[in-house]
Amino acid sequence: MDAQGPGGAGDFDPADQWVFDPNTGNYELRLNAAETSADDTTELRRVSRSSSRDDATDSEPRGRRRAAKRESEKEKATGPVSRRRPKPKKSKTKKALYWGSGTLAFLLVGGSAAAYFVYQHLNNNISKVDVGENNAAVSDGPMNILLIGTDRRDGKGNEGYGDAGSVGHADTTLLFHVSEDRSNATVLSIPRDMITDIPDCRTKQKDGSFKSIPGESEVRFNTSLGQEGRDPGCTWQTVEKLTGLEIDHFMMADFNAVKEMSSAVGGVEVCVAKDVNDPKSHLNLKKGRHTIEGEEALAFVRTRHTVGFGGDLDRIKLQQQFLSSLMRKMKDSGTLTSPGKMWDLAQTATKALTVDTGIGTVNKLASLGKNLSKVDLKNVTFATVPVVDNTDGATVLLDKTKAEPLFSMVRQDVSLTEVKKKEKAAKDEQAARLKGPKSDPADVRVKVLNGSGQFGAAQETVDWMQNTEGMLLTSNGGNAPAELKKTTLEYAPNQADQARRLADSMGLPASAMKEGTKDAEPKAEMSLTLGADFKGAGTPISAPAKAPKDIQRVEADDKNVCAK
Repeated sequence: MDAQGPGGAGDFDPADQWVFDPNTGNYELRLNAAETSADDTTELRRVSRSSSRDDATDSEPRGRRRAAKRESEKEKATGPVSRRRPKPKKSKTKKALYWGSGTLAFLLVGGSAAAYFVYQHLNNNISKVDVGENNAAVSDGPMNILLIGTDRRDGKGNEGYGDAGSVGHADTTLLFHVSEDRSNATVLSIPRDMITDIPDCRTKQKDGSFKSIPGESEVRFNTSLGQEGRDPGCTWQTVEKLTGLEIDHFMMADFNAVKEMSSAVGGVEVCVAKDVNDPKSHLNLKKGRHTIEGEEALAFVRTRHTVGFGGDLDRIKLQQQFLSSLMRKMKDSGTLTSPGKMWDLAQTATKALTVDTGIGTVNKLASLGKNLSKVDLKNVTFATVPVVDNTDGATVLLDKTKAEPLFSMVRQDVSLTEVKKKEKAAKDEQAARLKGPKSDPADVRVKVLNGSGQFGAAQETVDWMQNTEGMLLTSNGGNAPAELKKTTLEYAPNQADQARRLADSMGLPASAMKEGTKDAEPKAEMSLTLGADFKGAGTPISAPAKAPKDIQRVEADDKNVCAK
């Protein structure tokens, strides 16, 4: 729901899209601002004032009878009084419809008791967890949102699923990365049965105190939540350690969220390439396309025994298909322009979600949603973190050969889809710095500083340069004044040949090249500062231009995906 501000396209108050029709007693949505005349807006406000007076006189029948008697006597003496056609009194049904369709207008206008009530009502729906991070709801750079689906079984609507009273696990986990220019997004699904290390984490208790929970090595990823008292902050830290990405926010939901969200949008279309009858998830669908909601939608995202090879990786494909279709439905079906549907969706979403304190209000969630909605669905890609089977047959292991290039692409904001990038001329000019002659390795003079946060990274790099690359004129500059997110190479124009040789050896991206304006002395050193993107000497810092082959992926706007 994007309300246009002053100077924007349409330049009108969103509340004025809802216009009162005195002939029917209802509000009508007029999406075209030109259709909403000044008279319509005046009538909306006039009726709003008069309706409050009408409601007041409803509680004073004797006063109304006296007024009617005086008016009747006046008509007998002077003839009928000219006046507008009286507004029909709303029935209880119409009043209910009024609240269903008019809530959004009240919420947008603000300042009224009704708007305050709606705002507070939705705010009170939201559950929050303090994970020790209080990031701004929206940032100017790339953003990473952790989406956690827990298999917690307690609570209304979750009866009959698994073990009653279960503390739950990180059963479905997705890392939603949105590019800095909001042109694209990558959603990484993390297999729940992947063996990984869970770091120590600090959780906030109900009494305000903090508890430190020891980490574990080589355990299932899904134990990062719920087990040993771990909260979403522990899953947050586990994902950061796994991917090297900094997370901004998290959103967590249970089984009910799938049921209620799918119903709130009027059902989600899915496809199966064969008949599916899974007695464990209770999914029973014939081959073809179906619109599912409620219990059936939950069964779809939980089933795995009758699709593919019957494992969690095949269930992830179903979840990606479902979420892609849900996103399309919300964007295409008029959900975001229908106050009634928006109210249902807002109610459902705020009740279903547990979030971090940085987005723990309706306003903050709305700001985040509006910012992320800039991404075109055709540039949203779901991908599964690459894994290989473990020897036990029940778990999987990270496929580092494929996973690291994929993580590197996300860290450096490289899209998995073809996107027309902004500022192309500037990028081309920057990329040109990598083209041209290169010095011999023995002529490269560079001082290496450690701004990566990793102990010994500068000396490790110097050793690699001297012993493997033949760059003997290199030195260790110690720690940088501050840690950097990205590695940089500063050099003078007359050192460009040396810079290109070093960039070629280290796999530096064009964005790392910082050329000065004045030539340097003949034996002056360039300055290489390692950043958080440094993953080890000999490991290219630049992300690959394309994702590794054979990774499992789904494009969000692909309507032809069908589960096999």
